[in-house]
Amino acid sequence: METTQQLIKRLTLDLQMRGLAKNTQDAYIRYVSKFLEFCNKPNEEPDEEDARAFLIHLMREGKNRTGTINLNNSAIRFFFAVTLNKTLNYLQLPRFKKRRTLPEILTQEEAQRLILECMNLKHKAILLLAYGGGLRAGEIAGLKVKDIDSKAMRIFVRGGKGGKDRYTILSSECLCALREYWSVYRPKHPAGWLFLGQSKKDPITADGVSFAFSNWFKRLGIKKKASIHTLRHAFATHLLEGGATIFQIKELLGHSSLNSTAVYLHLANTTEGVVSPADRFVPYD
Repeated sequence: METTQQLIKRLTLDLQMRGLAKNTQDAYIRYVSKFLEFCNKPNEEPDEEDARAFLIHLMREGKNRTGTINLNNSAIRFFFAVTLNKTLNYLQLPRFKKRRTLPEILTQEEAQRLILECMNLKHKAILLLAYGGGLRAGEIAGLKVKDIDSKAMRIFVRGGKGGKDRYTILSSECLCALREYWSVYRPKHPAGWLFLGQSKKDPITADGVSFAFSNWFKRLGIKKKASIHTLRHAFATHLLEGGATIFQIKELLGHSSLNSTAVYLHLANTTEGVVSPADRFVPYD
């Protein structure tokens, strides 16, 4: 029987061979490690009952969100099916039905105010990449200077969610902010990273990108729960309200399925300019 360390090493190789995103690999390794610790079976492999008991334990703890429990479920399924080469009865390991809630977004006026009141050139460029191009925090952190195509007015996003590359739009406002940032900061790195961290030796992290948002957002006094990802939601919603098609937005965001993009149909103000049939009643005597 292999040790826990050996099993995790095999799991890591299995994840790498399938080219899963780094964040997904890290999460699966973390969750499976917790599962094996919960089982506490040093001399035998875990089974389906162990998996079921672990998921019930997570549910009863009360501090885990539905999405987190489902991610643990996915990690365990992968571990059994690939690393242990064992068949599971998935009916015994059902996924929790996740309640679909709409994210809170900023209005165009709030997004504009946030960006105009940002006095840090580096942070302003970051905010405009999120709002003007719909980039995720990790995607902004991973940008290189050569990814900004000022001739075609587009941004090359490498290795987005799911390891997919894509292009998104480069707004004129964002380009101006990037040029201002460049003229002052002049980031120099052998790998060509656009934004560097405080040490100037490594690229900025996703947490550093998130800080650029939270640092300025809290100064506005807007009573909304928001993060850097809120600007991505605002980008998509305001594009839809401006006449962009759901298919265009899907490609700009890098979504695999229209189901993910369709949420913005619920966020956009679809009532504007629409007349209710009740208001078309013809007066009669």
